[in-house]
Amino acid sequence: MTAGRISEHGFLADGRSAALVDRAGAVNWWCPARFDGPSVFGRLLDDGAGHWGVRPESDFTSERCYLDDTLVLRTVFTTSTGAVAVTDALALEPGARGHEIGLRSPRVLARVVEGLSGEVPMRVEYRPRFEYGRVGAYLSETDGVIGATAGATRLELRANVPMSCGDGMASGRFTARAGSTHHFTLGFAPTYDGGRPRLPDADRVVADAVAGWRSWAGLHEYRGLYREQVRRSALVVQGMTYGPSGSVVAAPTTSLPEELGGDRNYDYRFVWVRDFSLTLQALWRAACPDEANRQFAWVARAMGRIDDNQVPIMYGVEGERDLTEHPLDHLAGYARSRPVFVGNDAWRQRQSDVLGEILDAAWLMRHYLDPMSPDVQNLLHGLADQAVLDWRRPDAGMWEARDAERHYVSSKVQCWTALDRAVRFGTRIGDAGDVTRWAAARDEVREAVLTRGWNDRLGAYTGAFDSDQLDASVLIMPLVGFLPAGDPRMRSTVDAVERGLSRDGLLRRWNTDPAGFVICSFWLVGCLAEANELDRARRLFERLAARVNDLGLYAEQIDQDTGEQLGNFPQAFSHIGLINAAGHLTEAAERLGADTTRLTVPAGTATMEGART
Repeated sequence: MTAGRISEHGFLADGRSAALVDRAGAVNWWCPARFDGPSVFGRLLDDGAGHWGVRPESDFTSERCYLDDTLVLRTVFTTSTGAVAVTDALALEPGARGHEIGLRSPRVLARVVEGLSGEVPMRVEYRPRFEYGRVGAYLSETDGVIGATAGATRLELRANVPMSCGDGMASGRFTARAGSTHHFTLGFAPTYDGGRPRLPDADRVVADAVAGWRSWAGLHEYRGLYREQVRRSALVVQGMTYGPSGSVVAAPTTSLPEELGGDRNYDYRFVWVRDFSLTLQALWRAACPDEANRQFAWVARAMGRIDDNQVPIMYGVEGERDLTEHPLDHLAGYARSRPVFVGNDAWRQRQSDVLGEILDAAWLMRHYLDPMSPDVQNLLHGLADQAVLDWRRPDAGMWEARDAERHYVSSKVQCWTALDRAVRFGTRIGDAGDVTRWAAARDEVREAVLTRGWNDRLGAYTGAFDSDQLDASVLIMPLVGFLPAGDPRMRSTVDAVERGLSRDGLLRRWNTDPAGFVICSFWLVGCLAEANELDRARRLFERLAARVNDLGLYAEQIDQDTGEQLGNFPQAFSHIGLINAAGHLTEAAERLGADTTRLTVPAGTATMEGART
């Protein structure tokens, strides 16, 4: 068997790492050390890169769900002879609750098999492959524990079913009968740290994970429109949070393609400053201010002192800056899409929009930054000064173009945002002379965008100065307050972008983009809501909200023709877009005195039913 499609996977998390489990009961991705660590199960990228399957021997259908307010996955398999449930969880630290979850997770994956009816013959296939599938391990059993060690990694698997080892894998067969329970606990530990993996009871792992996630969800009471979708998306974003630092990765996977067979396959297991402001807004709207505070503290530490150098635009989860990219040539890639990369060379780029994202986030949280620490004050002052310089320079833009630098309109707009927020902060972050200088530069940026960003022929602001190419990134203009959504030129731009780049609610970034980009589609919702076109905005939101998979998860992009999810998965940017769009809709509804009783849409209405294998 091979790994299923991207959208067929569920997402498990523990505050350090993530695992992806498909509808057929196979764990096809897990990097247990941390999000960007080497995989031990990598079949998502190559059939031979490791997996762990627990499934019925005969044909089956499967249905699955998350246990309410958790990232604990339950899959029910139905066969001609009976039904069985498999519950999967990554362990949280025993007893961890609320904001403590994920800080010291033990790096354990537990699977509990319950017989529901009849008798179901089951098969287990456990084939770890270390270093992204490069290294196999000799498996041996001692006292009921199967050990596997290679290089820096040690795994131990304990199961209460008979397993046999051979040829780099362990396998077993057992029968799940009504009322029976079967347990599997897999633990990871570095080979040379002097300890062995923890192997807690699988039932205890599941119970603790359920209690931990629910305790976190219980601290956040979002009261706006589309509560179910917002709560699920906030939980997904929390699942992509690296507990020790509070940073949020863009996605837990690498090299899942934007286009099947294409080569735009990048490693997203890092932290983009671009996402920073939108993440904060999303957590704020989802009633998670404590997470927002941790996010800002993290970025202030990671960025350090700002001078007239290129501002780093992304980091490792603990603030690392050198993320040099290299290919893994031994992997075939998802759906034969190569290359497969570890690292991301975008860390070398100039992307001037990040200046605005950070200052916008600081302004959003200004009441929590009082009194303001000297470190934060110096950071914001340095970013504003950098915006004075950088707005005149070309850059790689928010889509991280690798061909040439350009004067991207969205980058200029975010430089304006940086300067505008700095002026609003005033003497809290600089002296009177600084404020005057920032205000003058802000007005220069605005005039340049209004003049050189506008294309009369298209009737729209375009992707770059003096360009004739539409680009969805300009939809941020009303969302950051550069222009009101009702401004005639802005309304014309929204219409042109929707007409030229959208199909059935999915908006591409530019006209040759291979698929709809989820967050851009939600930006369009926000623009319509800000223009008080509430009915159009809600209809579009609901079409987009129905495009999640059956577990409420989004990848980065969705094919406009087939509806297939593409790109790294799940994608924080997409879920952040949903949360912020719901917030814009809520504000518009309140502003217009509209009915807000319809708070949700059916989840997963555009996804497949139970899959047969």
